[in-house]
Amino acid sequence: MNQQEKKVNLKIRELCFIALFTAVMAVMAQISVPMPLGVPLTLQTLALMLAGVILGAKKAVIASLVYLALGAAGAPVFTQFGGGLHRIIGPWGGFLMSYPVVSFIVGLGSDTGKKLRLAVSLAAGVIINLMMGTLWFAFINKSGLPEAFAAAAAPFIIAEIIKMILAFGAGSSVLNILKKNALI
Repeated sequence: MNQQEKKVNLKIRELCFIALFTAVMAVMAQISVPMPLGVPLTLQTLALMLAGVILGAKKAVIASLVYLALGAAGAPVFTQFGGGLHRIIGPWGGFLMSYPVVSFIVGLGSDTGKKLRLAVSLAAGVIINLMMGTLWFAFINKSGLPEAFAAAAAPFIIAEIIKMILAFGAGSSVLNILKKNALI
């Protein structure tokens, strides 16, 4: 195989991984636990963090943007098989809007190859996701930040910490396997 064929194969493999993680986000959005305020707890952000850990910054951002574009276009990729731009600009859309930022931050931490930087980037990603979700919720509902935090972020903090830990452990393990087998 010559150098040009290797580049084409690598690009095809990269596209496949991006598509795979876009699909994983869509599937994990459907795994949900109903919450009292209407927004279910899903595994969507776990998929987002895993994309950052495994794909790195550039490819994870592309996967999250493709996911959002599909959802905005009406594909049923959001929670409860929802789709449409109204989901992104609605009261809970701040969480979705944070996805490219979160995947970039987590991916940057992963790209360094340093476990501590990855852990810090995962924590920063969770904080950014909850912060953007809270700020957008407050803006849309014309509520104060304490009320918005209580409604939009507080119920999810423990679950997001657990997802962060899972993404660190499982994502790092999968990344090591993929690297060992020269798949990524």
